[in-house]
Amino acid sequence: MTTHEPDYRFTRPGALIAALPAVLGFVPVRSLVLVSLEHGEMGAVMRVDLSRAVDGDLSHLADLASASGADRAVAVIVDAEGAQCPMCNQDYRDLCDALTTALSTHDMELYAGHVVDRIEAGGRWHCVDGCGAFGTVEDPMASPLAAAAVLEGRRLYPRREDLQAVVDLADAERSAALVPVIDEYAEAREARWRADPDDCGRRDVEAVMAVSARVCEGAELDDAELAGLACALTDVAVRDTLYALAVGADAGRAETLWALLARTLPEPWRAEALVLLAFSAYARGDGPLAGLSLDAALRSDPEHRMAGMLDTALQSGMRPEQIRELAGTGYRLAKRLGVRLPPRRSFGRRAV
Repeated sequence: MTTHEPDYRFTRPGALIAALPAVLGFVPVRSLVLVSLEHGEMGAVMRVDLSRAVDGDLSHLADLASASGADRAVAVIVDAEGAQCPMCNQDYRDLCDALTTALSTHDMELYAGHVVDRIEAGGRWHCVDGCGAFGTVEDPMASPLAAAAVLEGRRLYPRREDLQAVVDLADAERSAALVPVIDEYAEAREARWRADPDDCGRRDVEAVMAVSARVCEGAELDDAELAGLACALTDVAVRDTLYALAVGADAGRAETLWALLARTLPEPWRAEALVLLAFSAYARGDGPLAGLSLDAALRSDPEHRMAGMLDTALQSGMRPEQIRELAGTGYRLAKRLGVRLPPRRSFGRRAV
């Protein structure tokens, strides 16, 4: 997972550590977090489970850090038990030595390494290399990045598992029961599509926008409605038009619907909802949700072209403003179909 926030410069470890939940979308525990620095500013941020970092190859982490164009990085090791164990510090030194070696292959420097027991106000951190530096973590909710995230509609989760639940299938039995309903609906839709593809596509896009508004008002969708939405997402013209909703005034409504469909639809229809959710999250700067959505989509369909392209972009640190340019295709398709989409909204600079 990578994220970017070029508008914030951190000179205090306690402030940098406090900013991590806002960047990652959740409070990391038992983790190695690598923060790349671009000209002294926070660049790409990556997290791996601490157990994997200790036992695994760190070259991929170094590859991701270097892709952002940074020349140095800071390692933050989050370990509640180990932070209180003086003997454990040698393990942290070994980990940072391995990370230094991996980064050096990309001409990057490990600028500093910190160990912290917990990322909350009053958490304790100290340096890994025995320099004697130590201190307390500032309040994560008072971080400038936390304020920016809240203003832009991002939710901060207490655990990674809570964020994961946004994209996980909620009810496998109901999902499986939808398969015959979708198949039956698909037959009827095929006949309408053959008669007039543009009219069929226009009706589907308008239906999606109407349903997204209802869902945001608390409406529950029946099986027939879910089947109709599933089939609409498999129409290339409809799906590519819907990507434009991510940059429109009603982007929040659309994203709520994509998340609902990702938790409800069976495969292979679920993959399309996951990719739409990923694109929407990426466009507004929510790299953590985009990354989890893409992971799930690629597990479902490893050959999905849009999922693969977005995953490559996210891993390489491509910024949201570049991704949002893809929505232009959706507006052009909407014009061809005769659909009026919500107007584009303005975006400030935000994290990925």
